[in-house]
Parts: sequence; C-alpha cells; structure tokens
Amino acid sequence: MSAPSPLGEKAATARLSTLRHIAGVLSIIAAAVVLGALITQITDQISVGRFEPTHYFAFFTIQTAMINIVVLFVGGVMALRLERDTQLYTAIRACVFSYALVTAVVYNLLLRDVPNADGYVGPMWPNESLHVWIPIYIAVDWLLTPGRVRIGWSTLLLAASFPLTWVAITLTRGHLTGWYPYPFLEPDGPNGVMGIVIYVVGIAALIISLAALAVIINRAHTRGVRGVGHGRRNTGEIAVVRSDLR
Repeated sequence: MSAPSPLGEKAATARLSTLRHIAGVLSIIAAAVVLGALITQITDQISVGRFEPTHYFAFFTIQTAMINIVVLFVGGVMALRLERDTQLYTAIRACVFSYALVTAVVYNLLLRDVPNADGYVGPMWPNESLHVWIPIYIAVDWLLTPGRVRIGWSTLLLAASFPLTWVAITLTRGHLTGWYPYPFLEPDGPNGVMGIVIYVVGIAALIISLAALAVIINRAHTRGVRGVGHGRRNTGEIAVVRSDLR
C-alpha cells in the first residue's frame, strides 16, 4: 500500500477543519435558539401572570436547557479556536447527548398531551425546540463533528450524577411543599410510590444506556487517531484517519 500523499493529507485536514468551524457556528446558533426559547417562555408566562421562578427552573427540561446553552456556546467557540476539544468538555458533551435524548423521549411519550393544571397554553415553538429540534441537533452533532478526544467509561458515572441528584432534590422538595414538576413523580398519583420507582429506574437506565452509546460512538470516531489517546496528551493538528472521512 502506497504512503498517503502529504498534499492529500493536508487537503483532508483542511476539510476537517472547515467542517469543525461550520459545526462551531451551528452550535452557537443552537445555543441562541435555546436561550431564545427560554426567554420566550418566561416573558409569555409573565405576561399572563403565571410565572413562578421556583417552579419554572425546577423542571429537568429547563435545567438541562440552561446546561445546553453553556455547553453549546463553549463548544462552538472551542470548535472555532481549537483543533480538538478537551477531554473534560468531550465527557460533558456526551452527558448532554444523553440528557437531550432522554428529554425528547420522556416528553414525547409521557408529557406531550398532558395539559397544564391552570389551562395555560404557551407558545409552541419553544416547546418543540427544547423537546424535539435541539435534541435532534445535539445527537447529529455528536455523530458528525470531528475533533473530539477519546473519553472513558467513567463518563457513565458523570452522566448519571446530575439526574440522580435532581431526582433526590425534587422528591425531597415535593415532600415538603406538595408540588412536583411532573405527574409521574407524584407519590399520590395513580401509580403510587412504586410507579415513581419504576419511572426513575427506567429513566436512569435510559440515561446510562445513552451515555454508553455516546462513549461507543466517541471511541469509534477516535480509533487510530494520533495524539488523542484518552485525552492525556496535548491536542494538536487534526489527524486524518479513514473514520473521519466517512
């Protein structure tokens, strides 16, 4: 087999760099869309006199949306300025992948047709953006954007830590105040406490499974890439391998 042409490798590296820059711009735009969705929801609820910050910001969707704003914006800037992401960012980005898909699945299977108790119907585009289009973008971006380093299986623990902490705080708060952000977390609901256990275990298993999928995808992307090992070496020029060019 003949050695790869330095000129061809340089052209391929330039192509990957261009793709990374495009992904960076798209990530910044996506962060702006999420921010715009939250602002739209908040201002609309304020206009009808139903905005309650302690309730609004307690929802898992809203908290992960705020995480998405930071992660997408930082990732976009990183893609524009650096040839490769850091290992910490890549691990957090894998967690965001799992949260986004879980948010989409839970909303569309369990919550889409559940009306607000007070009959309030807000603008549609923020809901669709947060629960459908942004999760799709986050998933596609994880699949296609080059320039990430390899992450380890410890990412699964990182991915599980936030939602489990959220559940513990939410159930404790609900026990003290009587308010729960989602019907399936209410102990006095039709499914009782056992229903809560089933839902929480099921969602936790889904998050961990999706985080594992994110790690598998990441390892397939970084197989054979020089200098990315497990993120312990300095990042440098994007190494061109066959998997980058599919």
